[in-house]
Amino acid sequence: MVRLPGYQAAQDWLFRALTASRRIAEATGAEAGLVTAGAAAGLTLGAAAILTGYDLGRMERLPNCDGFPHELIMAREQRNGYDHAVRAAGARLVEVGFHEPIAGAGVRRVEAWEYASAIGPLTAGIVYVYGPHSRPALAEVVAVAREHGLSVLVDAAGELPPRANLREIVATGADLVAFSGGKAIRGPQATGLLCGRRELVGAAALQMLDMDDHFDLWEPPDNLFDRTRLAGLPRHGIGRGMKVSKEQIVALLTALRLFNEGAYDRELAVFRSYLERVAAALEWEGTPARGRLVVPADGESLPVLEIGLDEAGLGRSALDVCRRLRHGSPPVYVGHGRLDEGKLVINPLHLNEARTTVLIRRLVEELCP
Repeated sequence: MVRLPGYQAAQDWLFRALTASRRIAEATGAEAGLVTAGAAAGLTLGAAAILTGYDLGRMERLPNCDGFPHELIMAREQRNGYDHAVRAAGARLVEVGFHEPIAGAGVRRVEAWEYASAIGPLTAGIVYVYGPHSRPALAEVVAVAREHGLSVLVDAAGELPPRANLREIVATGADLVAFSGGKAIRGPQATGLLCGRRELVGAAALQMLDMDDHFDLWEPPDNLFDRTRLAGLPRHGIGRGMKVSKEQIVALLTALRLFNEGAYDRELAVFRSYLERVAAALEWEGTPARGRLVVPADGESLPVLEIGLDEAGLGRSALDVCRRLRHGSPPVYVGHGRLDEGKLVINPLHLNEARTTVLIRRLVEELCP
């Protein structure tokens, strides 16, 4: 294996990053794009870009943001464990709104005016977690941000498919959007996409790159960086530990092409047949469980099998069954998001003929009274 000197390796990486930016821009309609070490890394880099822009002094000080705007507004109902990635850049989250339907206190959720009312001298931007039920609509939040000269960072990690979201989320005017590369796109597990405005994607990349070069010799691609905005080169930035290998970049671009071309759609009928076999076997074996096939109407998303348990008849809870499946031979990991409803969920992505047979055997072993 030939190892390149540091500066040559950095230039080689930069060339691949340039290619990736073009491909991601083509797929999303954004001005530029960046392969990141997962969507969470994309959120950290995106937040850092919003906090610093091309300001070298701010880049150097992160995550210490004393003396410049560093507050990012976020709906209280959208707070989650992944916002740690945003805070890691040095941002302070300012919560707005309520989720009154969940609290049983009313019918209203966060509204656009609440974002506007929270804007102050330390506000740097807005963080928005995108989903089919997110409120208010992203376009409304973007309009508020535009009115006040702020940037919007969107967490859309798990919002593919549908493929249309690749372009439609960016088309709202959001400044930066983070997608997972290891979920529906099926790229390497530790990859993600950050796409959006060239200025911000460039600022994000600057804080991830190996910057060991002379400024007078540095010749970055001008469709990703605006060299005229820089008085020099930043030191290694807050995202340096989030380096993505050249191999991961190439693999994710390949997966992105296949995803965007609809190559994975052809597998849906086969996956459905595996789940139908499981459901039929549970009924045939007389288990106290019934499978319900859920087939999304978009023609792109994977079907899933919801297995409803008669916990009283079985004599154990769905949680107990889930644990026993994990501890058995071989271990089986089912979806655990609906255990409190007495349901196991089967996602077929990693099933084939042999694994489906094994899955049926293990379920029958644990579910037969």
